[in-house]
Amino acid sequence: MWPDRRILDLLGLELPILQAPMAGPVDSEMVIAVSEAGGLGGLPCALMTLEKARAELGIIRQRTSRPINVNFFCHKPPREDAARGAAWKKRLEPFYLELGLDPAAPAPRTGRAPFDDDFCAMVEDFRPEVVSFHFGLPERRLLDRVKATGAKVLSSATTADEAVWLEQRGCDAIIAQGAEAGGHRGIFLTSDVANQAGTFALVPQVVDAVKVPVIAAGGIGDARGIVAAFALGASAVQIGTAYLFCPEAKVAAPHKAALGSAKDDSTALTNIFTGRPARGIVNRVMREVGPLSGMAPDFPLAGGALAPLRAASEPKGSGDFMSLWSGQAARLGREMPAGELTRTLAAEALALFPKLSG
Repeated sequence: MWPDRRILDLLGLELPILQAPMAGPVDSEMVIAVSEAGGLGGLPCALMTLEKARAELGIIRQRTSRPINVNFFCHKPPREDAARGAAWKKRLEPFYLELGLDPAAPAPRTGRAPFDDDFCAMVEDFRPEVVSFHFGLPERRLLDRVKATGAKVLSSATTADEAVWLEQRGCDAIIAQGAEAGGHRGIFLTSDVANQAGTFALVPQVVDAVKVPVIAAGGIGDARGIVAAFALGASAVQIGTAYLFCPEAKVAAPHKAALGSAKDDSTALTNIFTGRPARGIVNRVMREVGPLSGMAPDFPLAGGALAPLRAASEPKGSGDFMSLWSGQAARLGREMPAGELTRTLAAEALALFPKLSG
């Protein structure tokens, strides 16, 4: 029934819909719901401790036997730069004073754990059917260990060159992440986000550049986007923002409110929350500091100085100092359980295919 079954056959899925592994909002509850519905649930481990990730995987394995995806960041640990950190804190000082906070207090450390030997051992223990990476791939010895478990390996590409690089190093499929996508850009061969392509331009060029199946991501929120992705040569789609409207998503109240009122022009790429470019809904700190700042410390250190501001303002219902990750298609979001959303999107897309061809 689907015009391209390569991802279905490769990953053992019923539906060519991957739930984006969004760090923070997604835990075992959503992964189970999506996988049980026939799609591919994705567990994000970047913000989890090893103990938390193991506990979540234990819950998932108890409640579903369907294929799952476990996702990791594979960035290099940042280089500490005390002067840059101090300058960044100084830039944020007016906000500290406004909220009655001490700008001289040490900033808490915030981190996103890169894939390492301990996480790799976890993969070897739980043997997820799919392991995906963001920001390229881990070092060869770790990647070889992952592949030895039998897991299919995916990673995100934001350019055709990145897609070729990933294929040459053994990726079984490529996630073509258009500029419309919410959250962190998977960019890794360059640091320039000014020339990143949108999904419509990126997907067919990645399809032409590689032999492995391609998964389209970015700005896909309904059946029309799914059908368009297949028309561009994709074998599946990865959807993120639409799942943030599901009750399984752990989304803070200010973030949920921002998603509910977001329009097509409500988001921008920003590096001020973590040090790497990511797409989120524009809020006060993005407007006043500027969405992209050369002062922001390297990923993920930039978030430390913002953490006290969020802690002081979020309980009051303010999203002024928190990352409000979202893609450009939030307006297409519908409030329904994750499993129901997965099945509904698939059914609506299948119904639309013959209408377009007829």
